[in-house]
Amino acid sequence: MRKTIGIIAACFFIAGGAAQAQPKGPEKIIIDTDIGDDIDDAFALGLALSSPEFEVLGLSAGFGDTVTRAKMLDRMLGELGRGDIPVAMGTPAAVNLTAFTQRRYAEGGNFAQAAHPASVDFVLDQARKYPGQVTLVAIGPLPNIGAMIDKDPTAFRKLKRVVIMGGNIGVLADPYSVAAPIAPHPEWNIKNDIASAQKLFTAGVPLIVMPLDSTANLKLHEVARTALFAHGSMLTNILAGLYYEWSAAARAATPTLYDPMTLASLLDPSLCPLTPMHIRVDDAGNTLAEAGSPNAQVCLHSDADAFLRFYVNRVAGR
Repeated sequence: MRKTIGIIAACFFIAGGAAQAQPKGPEKIIIDTDIGDDIDDAFALGLALSSPEFEVLGLSAGFGDTVTRAKMLDRMLGELGRGDIPVAMGTPAAVNLTAFTQRRYAEGGNFAQAAHPASVDFVLDQARKYPGQVTLVAIGPLPNIGAMIDKDPTAFRKLKRVVIMGGNIGVLADPYSVAAPIAPHPEWNIKNDIASAQKLFTAGVPLIVMPLDSTANLKLHEVARTALFAHGSMLTNILAGLYYEWSAAARAATPTLYDPMTLASLLDPSLCPLTPMHIRVDDAGNTLAEAGSPNAQVCLHSDADAFLRFYVNRVAGR
């Protein structure tokens, strides 16, 4: 059975490696992440570092145990020979330590960077340095983003755009009609800092939103995992190790790649078509579609198979 899965994986994903639409020139990006809790942040970072279309100006550890998150980013970058990428750090806050599923990896490295600038200052400095050129990709809760808006809203508006994974607009239906539909509800990244989310949606910066509607279906199933981990590069070996550490801690086998879609959609917009919408974040953390001038471009539907083909082929270097 394992051999069969491997053969299917190789055929399935190599066949899906057609050329994708590419943006012009490298796009300057900064990724603000709560890496280390769920596994999808690590897979998002893997996609960013596999894509020459991106110039990664820096990574930012956001939300909760930012000290350990910064250690994890340091180690990943060091092992990949990318210690040239700065790692900034948000203000640490009390968290549930058991939620950090990849702590052994984070605390087991020898690649600590000499300094970790404050995330807020780092992002605002880059926005001032490259006005209209920097895309901020936020794939965790938003305390760093709220603090940036509070500190210097003018500099924040110098960002080219902000892309977030967050929110839930409509009913989530099980494509196999096994589970009952799930009504719209406050999504993790939004509800963990509602005030910052409200600030972002009214900040006047171009905003792209990847909600649960278009990301909850992105399951890294066994065929895709086999195709990816069999590549055997330093990056895919790191991702495989992190996957198994997460799987043991979370007692789960199939991760959902919510966060990588933020980057995949920039590389190939056809993977997650955007709809202009006016979104309001209420005081409970719901992301409500309402009448009014659009303040966000929102992806409501995605093709999971096309995304997985794109992801595996890109990160495996095919």
